[in-house]
Amino acid sequence: MSGSGEQAMAIYAKEKPHLRLSLLGGFRLEDAGTTVILPEGSQRLIAFLALKGRVMQRQAVAGTLWPDTTDSQGSSSLRSALTRLRGDARASLAATARDLRLSDDVTVDLWEARELAHRLLDPTGPSSSDGPGREAISALSGELLPDSYDDWAIVDAEEWRQLRLHALEVLADRLVASKQYGDAAEAALAAVRAEPLRESPRAALIRVHIAEGNPTEALREFARYSELLMLELGVEPTERLRALVADLWSRHRHGRPPSWGHAQHDGDRTPHGPDLVRGRIAAALPS
Repeated sequence: MSGSGEQAMAIYAKEKPHLRLSLLGGFRLEDAGTTVILPEGSQRLIAFLALKGRVMQRQAVAGTLWPDTTDSQGSSSLRSALTRLRGDARASLAATARDLRLSDDVTVDLWEARELAHRLLDPTGPSSSDGPGREAISALSGELLPDSYDDWAIVDAEEWRQLRLHALEVLADRLVASKQYGDAAEAALAAVRAEPLRESPRAALIRVHIAEGNPTEALREFARYSELLMLELGVEPTERLRALVADLWSRHRHGRPPSWGHAQHDGDRTPHGPDLVRGRIAAALPS
C-alpha cells in the first residue's frame, strides 16, 4: 500500500480512544466502559469487518452486507453506514478510498475467545494445571451474534459454536484432572446448554460425576439424556456412552440408589422421577 494510502487508512482513527467490541452474546461497542450507540447499518459493518479480521475492499463489503441491491445502492448504503460513525466510534475503523478494516485500536472478545479455545485444543499446549481454568468458561459460553440472521454471520456463528463446544469438553476433562469438580461440571453444562442433543458434553458431565464419586448423579444424567434423545429423535445413546455407565448400573440395579433427585439441566424438557430414571436406564442398557 502506498504512503498516501497508509495515511488515508487512519482517516477514522486520528485520535484513538481504547475501544472494546463484543460480539459474543450480542453486538456491543464500548469506549472506556461506556456503550457507544450505533445505528444497525453501522453495527453490521463493524461486526462484519471484525469477523473477517483483515483488509476488505469496499465493493466486497457492500456486496456482502447489502446483497439484494444494485452496486450503486450498496455503495450508497456503505457510505451511509460510515457517515453515521460519529465521535469516538469513527476510531473503530480504518479506511482508504478502496479498502476498509477494523482499527488496530479495537479489541474484540471473539478473537480472544478463539485464541483461548485453540490453546485448550492444542495437544502440545500447557498441562491442565498450567493451562486455562474456570475463567475460560465464561469466555466460551457466549453465542456469536445470536440475533443476527445474515448469512455471513450465521456461517461464522456455527464455526464458533463447534469450536467452543470442543474447547468446553476439553476444559471439563482438564478440570477433572485437577480435581476441580464444580468448575468441571460448570464447563460441561455450558456445552450441554449450547447443544442439548450432543452426546460428548453429556459424556463429559457423566465423567465429572464419576470422578467426584457420585454414581447416582452419573446414572441420572444418563437417564435424562436417554429420555431426551428418545423424545426428540427416537434413538438411544451410542454404545460408547452406554459403556460409560454400564458398570455403575450393574452395581445399582438390584437395589434402589439412595437418591435419584428431580433436577433438570437447561435444555431438557423431560421429567425425572425415580421410577422413570430407573426405567430409562434399564431400557437403554443391556441387562
